[in-house]
Amino acid sequence: MNRISLVNTLPHVFAAEATDIKSEIWKNNIFFEKGNSHLIKAESGSGKSSLCSYIYGYRVDFSGDILFDQSDVKSFTSAQWDTIRTKHLSLLFQELRLFPELTALENIRLKNNLTHYKTDKQIDDMFDRLGIADRRNQLVEKMSWGQQQRVAIIRSLCQPFDFLFLDEPISHLDDNNALIIARLVEEEVSAQGAGLIVTSIGKDLPLNYSQTFSL
Repeated sequence: MNRISLVNTLPHVFAAEATDIKSEIWKNNIFFEKGNSHLIKAESGSGKSSLCSYIYGYRVDFSGDILFDQSDVKSFTSAQWDTIRTKHLSLLFQELRLFPELTALENIRLKNNLTHYKTDKQIDDMFDRLGIADRRNQLVEKMSWGQQQRVAIIRSLCQPFDFLFLDEPISHLDDNNALIIARLVEEEVSAQGAGLIVTSIGKDLPLNYSQTFSL
């Protein structure tokens, strides 16, 4: 996958107010290119979570088109989506979607046992870099939200991808941890030659972005 395109896309819920929407994404023709980094700055209620769900294939309640290269996402089968989510698109959910009854390491191994993308040492190194090495075997439900964010970021990097989509990745982290995460993400994206899409409602992951859009 080399390009994600949005062609006149608009959530159904916004249809009645389409003429009043001031957005650089909704009702426009834009694309995200592999190898580039993109920041989407949004306000609450602007449809950011909807956009994430559309691109990841969880929802189709929109007009217009979303294309992966030249293929319309609404045409994909469940099997095709499984391949896309395993090999081409990795998403960090805003709500993280970790399993609270499992440890941090168990959550990460759930994905890595499917992809076999990272070695145990590489996973341990990411725990160390993100300052949660002592939380590997702690239940997620007993971790702070900022610690859980770092676990979810590690999990998102445990697969091959053409695009990495991070939905508010540092909303509960201090500036120092944000910089550490930015370096780790930048290294992984560069190593894979991938595209990066980051959303923010006020606290941006500190990177040099190719493009910035207002949602």
